[in-house]
Formats: sequence, C-alpha cells, structure tokens
Amino acid sequence: MSTAAVVPVVVRLKLSLLRNGLRQSAGRRAAYVASVVLVLFFAALQLIGLIALRGNTHAVSVTVLLTTVLALGWAVMPLFFPGGDETLDPTRLVMLPLRPRPLVRALLAASLIGIGPLFTLCMFAGSVIATARGTAAYVTGVVAVVLALLVCVALARAVAAANIRLLTSRKGRDLAVLSGLVIAVGAQVVNFGAQKLGASGLSTLDPAADVLRWVPPASAIGAVDSVSEGAYATGVAQIALSALALTALLALWQRSLTRLMTSPDGSTLQAAEPARDRAGRSSGLGRLLPAGRTGTVMERSLRYVWRDPKTKAAWVTSLAIGLIVPLFNALQGTGSIYFACFAAGMLGIQMYNQFGQDTSAFWMVAMTISSTRDAYVELRGRALALLVITLPYATLVTVLTTAMLGDWPALPEVLGLSFALLGAMLATGAWSSARFPYSIPQEGYKNVAPGQAGLAWISIFGGMVSAALLCAPVLTFTIVLHVVKGGEEWTWVLLPLGTAYGALIGLLGLRLAAPRTARRLPEILAAVSKG
Repeated sequence: MSTAAVVPVVVRLKLSLLRNGLRQSAGRRAAYVASVVLVLFFAALQLIGLIALRGNTHAVSVTVLLTTVLALGWAVMPLFFPGGDETLDPTRLVMLPLRPRPLVRALLAASLIGIGPLFTLCMFAGSVIATARGTAAYVTGVVAVVLALLVCVALARAVAAANIRLLTSRKGRDLAVLSGLVIAVGAQVVNFGAQKLGASGLSTLDPAADVLRWVPPASAIGAVDSVSEGAYATGVAQIALSALALTALLALWQRSLTRLMTSPDGSTLQAAEPARDRAGRSSGLGRLLPAGRTGTVMERSLRYVWRDPKTKAAWVTSLAIGLIVPLFNALQGTGSIYFACFAAGMLGIQMYNQFGQDTSAFWMVAMTISSTRDAYVELRGRALALLVITLPYATLVTVLTTAMLGDWPALPEVLGLSFALLGAMLATGAWSSARFPYSIPQEGYKNVAPGQAGLAWISIFGGMVSAALLCAPVLTFTIVLHVVKGGEEWTWVLLPLGTAYGALIGLLGLRLAAPRTARRLPEILAAVSKG
C-alpha cells in the first residue's frame, strides 16, 4: 500500500478512535471538553504573553528555552502516559500488510491531531511572533514552526516505539505512577527558576539560550532571530540542524517499527531460561535482619518498597520531596535548618495505611494474627523496616542542610526534633492504620479506592495533626532553651532527649494500636480489599 493511500486511512482511524472514545460516556465527553477549554485558555494566555515580549532584548532567550522545555515534555510524556493515545502502540498494526516507511509517514500525520499538537503549535507561533522582525524572518518562522512541531511529534513517537514493549507491559504501565515524582521535582525546579528570574531578570537566561539555540528543535526558533539580525547563513545552518534531527528521528522510528514488526516477542517464544532451584537458599537481605516474625515482616515490607510499583512510587516521591524542599530553600538563601525535619515528616507518612498497602493480599497476613502479641510484632516489624530507611536518610538530609547553611551548632537540636517527629508519626500511623484503613487500587493512577477518600483524609491529615501535638513537649522545650538566657548552650541535649522521646512514643503507639488491630481484623480486611 502506498503512502498516499495509508495516510488518510490512519488519520481516519485516529479520528474514529477519538470519536468512539467520547461516545462511551457523558462524563468522558465532559472531561474532554473541559480539558480542551482549559488547554486553549492557557495557550491563549501564553500566546498573549509571548506577543507582549515582542521587541524585548531577551525575547529570543525565552522562546528558545520554551521550545526546549516543550520538546523535553514531548520526549517524556509517552513514558508516563502510554495509555493517553491508542495509536502510540504500533504493535496493534503488526499483522497488517504495511511497510515501515509509509506507516511512519501516516502515523506522523495522525499524531498532529490532538490537544497536545494544537497547544505546541500555539506556543511556537507565539515564539515566532515574539522573535521575528522583517518579511524574511516571518517566512523563516513559518518553516521553523512546522519543523519544530514535526521534531517534537517525531521525538515522542520514536521514544514510544523504542520502549513500546516496556510501556505495554504491566510494569511499564506502572511507571506512570512515577509521574508524580516528575511533577514534584519539576515544580520545585520551576519555583527555583522563577525566583532567580525575579531577582536577576531575563538576562540570566541568555547563557543557556546561546547554547540551546543550536540544539534542535530550538535551533529552528533560533534561526528566526538569526534571519532577523541579517545572519542568513547562520539561520540556514540552524534550520538545517532541525531538519537533520527530524530525519534522524524518523529513521530511528522506522528502525524501531521494523524491529517490532519482524522480531518475535514473549508471546511467540517459550521461556528459554530454565527454572532455578531456590530451595534452601535464603536471600542476602534476610540474613541481615532479625530472626523470627520480626525479620520476616521487615523483609516483606522492604521487598514491597523495591518491587511494588505503587509503594515504590510513594517512597521515591517522599524521598525526593524530603530532600528537595530543605536543600532548595537553603540554595535560595531563605531556608532554615528546621526545614530538614521535612525529610522525617515525608517518610513518616509511609507508616499510615500500612495494611492498605497490602491490598487483598492482607488476608494472608491476617491469617497469622491470632492475638494482640501477633499484631504488635507485625506492627513493630513494619515500623522497623521504615526506620531502616528513614533514620539514615533523615540524618543525611539534616547534615546536608546544615552544611549548606553553615549552622553546625544547630545540628544536634534539629536531629533530635526529627527523631521525635518520626517517633510520633510511627505511633499515630500505627493507630491510624488500624482505625482508618483504606484500599489502594493496583491499576491506574488513583491512590484511594472510590468511596474511601474521606477515610484517607482522616487517616493521613488527622494523624499528622496528632503527631504534631505529640511533639509539643519537645517543641516547647526547644523554644524555652532559645528564650531563656544561656539556654542555647544546652540545645545539644535535644539530640538524646528527642531520640529517647521518639522511641518511647513510638513504642507506646505500637502497644496501643496492637489490640485494636487484633480486634478489627475482619473490618480491616474488608476495607483494604475493596480496590
């Protein structure tokens, strides 16, 4: 089948998929219309802002960096949202009599249909308006917009095709859960950059823009500025770079399609790897942990952190935010060493809804709990597994924050406060896990099963408020030492005091939560199995 015949067929297929998807429910249509309105509204605001930059000395720096950020977004979005576009999966077409080259061109044309391409087109058009000066520059701008948009779309398709085996697997779909981490980190980076721009102005973008204007597809927008300045040879070279990048991406995409359409996968080949005899062989992790039920519970919890996608995503996000918040505030020169307590707080949240993390598999744990003692050992093992990661991590973040701020005398004090907060969150988390359990769906992006959002809010935020109240004695003593004359010389006492207080309150919380856990096993099992 020729390219001319394939392109309209694939474009109609894309439109049919979109139309049939909207016919499924009124809610889906409303969500789609609302998203289109919001995207167009945001695009209009950005377009107005870019037009307002026209004539500004640093307009080209803004547009070049904007183009780079958009291209980066196109590159990573298929990895986090593989289900957002059914046509991203070329394996659906492998049984059809299609050659890779015509298929690439047809899929490229179909990829230009959607909200994302429309938003990107508006951004590139605004960038050209902000940068171009003269007829030649506007003519170059038309070419640049088309070329930059095609590079972004081809980049997304090439990345998706190269990773499609992973993205269509269960583990690959669960990678999308990590999008929360990207958003959290990106928000802090944007916040940091915005503060720097507010303090120093747009001139701080010029050094980065001078480099990126030679990197496709930003080089296409850079060519518009070069032609505006009369540097026609430079503009041609920058356009040529983007064209070369587009050619390379299309070739990479075609190569990936050829491999997908001709290579066998796991559905056509039997597993070649022989079964391994693991009988009688204990893991290295198990040998490092205590014997008995405590070690077993710790190993199970740590394996969940490493293997379960939802649990791993929650831990990675907490680890990243707990490090980013104090360090970014320290970098900005507005931070306080007490922000280091944020690390212990973020990881302490992982103690909440302990049984919900097991989902329906909790029935296997419930079968082994027949007394308050069993419940206590179970909770203690889970708390110790959390401490294995949290204690060294909170210490590391506190030391790094102290080093960046140069406030070494306050290190023992902040460490003591962190350990007291951690103990309080272990106590309230254990009690909350027994009193307000809720289910965590294994598929999709939701972290709470439908109808249980209220339980989640009460469990987490109520527990955090309770933990803050439990830390009141240590906080009060800290304030007294800073208010009383000569008291700051004794702030080092807060390290052993906070550590002892955290351990005591944590053990007390486990003791109080154990009988409730043993009594409410049927209710807990019913609540965590709803997802």
